[in-house]
Amino acid sequence: MGLALALVRDMRELREPSSAEEIESFETDVLARASAGLADSTIRNDAGHLDLIREWFGRPLWEMQPEDADAYFGRVLRDARPSTRTGRAAALTVYFQFLELRHRAEIYNLTGRVAECPLDEMNRPRASVEPQLRVPPSEAEVDRLFAGWREELATCRKFAPPARNYAAARLQADVGLRVNEVRMLDLDDVRWDLGRFGKLNVRHGKGARRKGPKPRLVPLINGTGRNLRWFIEDVWGQFGDDHERPGVPLFPSERRNRDGSTRRSRPTSRCCARPPSAPGSSARPTAGPAPPPGARWTA
Repeated sequence: MGLALALVRDMRELREPSSAEEIESFETDVLARASAGLADSTIRNDAGHLDLIREWFGRPLWEMQPEDADAYFGRVLRDARPSTRTGRAAALTVYFQFLELRHRAEIYNLTGRVAECPLDEMNRPRASVEPQLRVPPSEAEVDRLFAGWREELATCRKFAPPARNYAAARLQADVGLRVNEVRMLDLDDVRWDLGRFGKLNVRHGKGARRKGPKPRLVPLINGTGRNLRWFIEDVWGQFGDDHERPGVPLFPSERRNRDGSTRRSRPTSRCCARPPSAPGSSARPTAGPAPPPGARWTA
């Protein structure tokens, strides 16, 4: 049986050379499609990295060559932190992977260039290999921290904000929630009727593999229910919000929205963890209900 040769043509649309405005519009469209299916925070981080590279390069990123990457990561980011260098390199790599999979032929037909990642094994920034060990505090140290914190609540200038911070930090220590997970909790997310101890509906849990928030139910173990009940019954009402309002935050801020409702607490270091001050503080005492003694903490 004989073999015959046949002419194979690319069935995708061929484009004539376009203007700079059309190329810029196409680049923006590619950036938007590359962000599909990712969490908003991931899109902001990656787009921020790409915008900084694009601002330095001054041309569409698909024109970037290995020597350009050498100059940017070797000279411009020479003194940057390793996490900044690796994060920016990862964003650029993912962007070019998307171009090569989806728009390589289209870019070639539009500009005559072959999209290829300028980073290789020679110029790709690598994170530091030095071990960064974090030794968790012992149970006695955690108990001492919260015991001192409880005593300081009796002499603080304002009672409600420090008590809110104490309850938020206690919640993190007892059930292992992250700062943003605690900040995004609503009052309705405390479900006393679920399970033996009650549960928290954590709607903004950390997603894996660059996905969005992953909700989960967290049981109120280790005395968490007792501490939350104290905060809601004795402290929460001092912020002056309506407990029947949909979406009212569990840990509100003293700041107000335009409609008079309270805002969410900001995720700062002072919001969820502040060690007690040294003995002998001159802070003015205020009347406020004391929190219950801290329950056992487990890592």
